[in-house]
Amino acid sequence: MIISVITGAAGFAGCNLTEKLVESGRKVICIERPGSAHNERLEKIRLDAEDKRKAGDVSYGELIRVPLDMSEYRHISEKIEEMTGIRKCDEFYHLSWVGGRDDFDGQMKNIEPALNAVKEAAALRCRRILMIGSQAEYGYLSGMESGVTEDTMPNPFSAYGAAKTAAMYLTKRLAEQLDVEWIWGRIFSLYGKYERKETMIQYALKSLKDGVSPKLSSCTQMWDYLDAGDAADAMMALMKKGHAGEIYNLADGRYRPLREFVEILHERISPETEIRYGDNVSGQIVSLCPSVEKIREHTGWKPKVDFPGVLV
Repeated sequence: MIISVITGAAGFAGCNLTEKLVESGRKVICIERPGSAHNERLEKIRLDAEDKRKAGDVSYGELIRVPLDMSEYRHISEKIEEMTGIRKCDEFYHLSWVGGRDDFDGQMKNIEPALNAVKEAAALRCRRILMIGSQAEYGYLSGMESGVTEDTMPNPFSAYGAAKTAAMYLTKRLAEQLDVEWIWGRIFSLYGKYERKETMIQYALKSLKDGVSPKLSSCTQMWDYLDAGDAADAMMALMKKGHAGEIYNLADGRYRPLREFVEILHERISPETEIRYGDNVSGQIVSLCPSVEKIREHTGWKPKVDFPGVLV
C-alpha cells in the first residue's frame, strides 16, 4: 500500500486531495492543525473509509490523523513513528499555508514550515514531494490573454505571492541537496466541495438561490475556474508523472471573462433575479489566463468537470 503524507489536509484543496488519495487505496497520514474545526472533515473521511473496508470494499485506503502545528513540522517524522510505528513513506504533499494577503508577519511564518516539510520528506525517505504554490506568484498578468506559461517570471504584488515565490526557490534548492524529487504546482482558482462561504462564487450562488440581487464588480477580468476534485486528480498525476524540478500550472485552461461564469449560475438558478454589476475600476486587476499545456503533456491529465460542477 502506498503511504502518503499530506499537510494542510483539512483545507479546501487539501480535503479534496485527501478524499481522492483514500479512494485510491492509499494509507494517508494527514498532518492537521490541532483544534481546527475543519478537522471534522477528516474524521468523516476516516470513518467513511473504515466503513467501506468493513463492508468488504478492499479498494479503499485508510486515513491516519496526526495533530501537529506548523511551528512543529520539524517533528513530523518522529510524530508519525510515535503514533503509527511507520518510519518510511512514499510521497509527501505540502499544502498548509496561513496568513492574509498582506499579513507580512503571518506570511513569513510559512517559510520555515515549508523547508521543514522537505527535510521531513527526506527523513521519511519519500521519493518525491509536491509543494503547492499559487497564481499570486505571477502577479496581475493583465493583458496576457494568450495564456500564462510556467516560464513567465514571478512578479508578485502581495506578501502572500512573494512568500510563495520565496518558498518555491528555497524548497527547490533544499530538495536538491537532500536528494528528494521536488515538484511545484501553482493553483489558480478553485471551486467546489469544501469551498469557503466567503468566495465570490459562493456569495453569488447563495444570493441567487435566495432570490436576492448580488452586488458584484464589473467582472470583466479574465478568469479560470478549476473544480477542486479535478485539482486533486492533477496533484496526484504530478506526483506520479510530473518531472522532478519542474513548476506546473494547476488550472482548467478554459479561461473566459469572469462575468460568463456568473451568468452560467444566473441562468441555471434564478434568471429572473437581477445581478448588479459595478463599473470598470481604474488601475490593474488580477487576470487569470493560465496555460495548462505542460501538465497535460507531461502527465496526460485534463479536467473532467465542466463549470459549475456540483455547485448546482
